[in-house]
Amino acid sequence: MHNLDNENVKFDCFRGCSVERDGGSGETVCTYKPGCCKLEVYDWLKGVGQEQFDDLYEVRFKNTRKGIYVNTSGQSVKVGDLVIVESTSGHDLGIVTLEGQIVARQMACKGEKRPKEELRRIYRKAKAMDIEKWQEAIAREEETMIRARQIAKELGLEMKIGDVEFQGDGTKAIFYYIADGRVDFRQLIKVFAEEFRIRIEMKQIGARQEAGLIGGLGICGRELCCANYITEFKSITTSAARVQDLSLNPQKLAGQCGKLKCCLNYEVATYMDAQSRIPRVSEPLEFEDGPAWLMKTDILQEMMYFSYEKGSLAELYPLPAEEVVEIIKMNRNGIRPESLKAGFAPEAPEFVTAVGDDSISRFDEARKKKKRRKGGKNRGKGGNKPSGGNA
Repeated sequence: MHNLDNENVKFDCFRGCSVERDGGSGETVCTYKPGCCKLEVYDWLKGVGQEQFDDLYEVRFKNTRKGIYVNTSGQSVKVGDLVIVESTSGHDLGIVTLEGQIVARQMACKGEKRPKEELRRIYRKAKAMDIEKWQEAIAREEETMIRARQIAKELGLEMKIGDVEFQGDGTKAIFYYIADGRVDFRQLIKVFAEEFRIRIEMKQIGARQEAGLIGGLGICGRELCCANYITEFKSITTSAARVQDLSLNPQKLAGQCGKLKCCLNYEVATYMDAQSRIPRVSEPLEFEDGPAWLMKTDILQEMMYFSYEKGSLAELYPLPAEEVVEIIKMNRNGIRPESLKAGFAPEAPEFVTAVGDDSISRFDEARKKKKRRKGGKNRGKGGNKPSGGNA
């Protein structure tokens, strides 16, 4: 939780709500904040109702955990309400984020085909006592995570506890862990149960999911994609970097999680589409004034640069990929086209000097030099004294 200017208000970004103490009644008031939700869904079907979906609700818990529930309480529930829902053991407390027909759309997107009878139920709206117990359980999460890490280290287990989430009634906790291999939890769960006096559930997550839970800023200056909107992590390989003609430098290609950056996959389809129209040139192109070797290719602009000197970037002549295809066909038929020098001017390699970039005064406005009078040099030496009056 993060404290802002008002000490009475606490913002829980992990659950997307603000918590404050009512000065009059002394009760804890929790308010839903849609902007803090990573998995926030815009309800574009708001106001369009169908009876068969009126009792379906999406309930959000900590981080990215959500679930679809059916309202069997008989109470009127709306978005932003805190509700008590059915759990595997005991009950849990969550925030309603969607209602109605849009929930059915979400179920279809996730492949949920269960009938209403198999969905878990919403028991009732949360009372003040339920919210107090919920906040007490949330307050235990950080110290529980720290102690759990110490216990795992003492047992010599090669794993890392990434996060802890308490159930709304405080009787159960989910431990999110990261491990490269298989971990034997038998002794660990016994120690956890004796130490914390709660039911234990272990869930394995990857390094990308951990980075999404912690959050941060990428080298692009924006929030990490995994913490902002990515929920399903696809496999990323170095072939994505090769397609985009990127340098295979692990330090530049790796994100804060230590894995390959998720953004490497964003433009792969565009590059593959452009490369499908660029021919493979394994031999030099034959012209009337000699052979020309391919030196570099601009994939997105579909432009290929040739030089008459093999391995030299001094004088490069650009050719569109379409023309290169035609020239290859002409060479196969024994025809040599005219010289590249006739229609194009050579392009020199781009070079940007960095001299003066570290000068502190480079942003200062240039001062205008004042013109000095011809007789200014003799002033002060008795050369030009004003006549009369008190000098």
